[in-house]
Amino acid sequence: MSEKEALLLSSGNGPGECRQAVGHLLAWLATKAAQYGVELDIATRDAQHGPSSAVVILSGTQASALALAVEGVILWRCQSELRPKHKRKNWFVQIFRLPTATKVVSVDPASVEMQAIRAGGPGGQHQNKTSSAIRARWISAHKQVYSVVVRDSRSQHQNRRLALERLAALASAEQAEADASRRGETWALHGQLQRGEPHRVFEGHHFKEVK
Repeated sequence: MSEKEALLLSSGNGPGECRQAVGHLLAWLATKAAQYGVELDIATRDAQHGPSSAVVILSGTQASALALAVEGVILWRCQSELRPKHKRKNWFVQIFRLPTATKVVSVDPASVEMQAIRAGGPGGQHQNKTSSAIRARWISAHKQVYSVVVRDSRSQHQNRRLALERLAALASAEQAEADASRRGETWALHGQLQRGEPHRVFEGHHFKEVK
């Protein structure tokens, strides 16, 4: 049975190096999603030097397992590229699991750009040889651009339907988080990262995980 999980990746009130860490973390998370056979959809809040935060939707039978495996405090140990003489080398970001959105954003199918593409599965072993995968792009009323790639089914019609569902889920999760932020309910998430024992540690400009 397919599952959905919503994650928030946040740099908190950290400097540009923390936003760089969020960008690195998104690339790392894409690799983990492929290992778990999970589809990943992303909406970022871009700022100078990288995303200040990102909402991620995980879809697949292992979505909950992946969310559980990655949530927590992330420490990136690296000499700053932005401030080479800066003494600080520890940069903290965090991955939070978001609650399910209670209000679903409506996506008009006529406003979505869809393109049939050839693409293999997230794990790479079950290649889709026909052009049944779908790349979908949608611009919301707030001018936010969302895009997803759906390769779940061999049916192009089914993938088009799933693309609409995943666009709606992504937009709904981001809208719910934005609404909560405006009410101050997620201030603790963005403003008070736990700088205690990190769940995962990465080092260097190549963002290599320390086992």
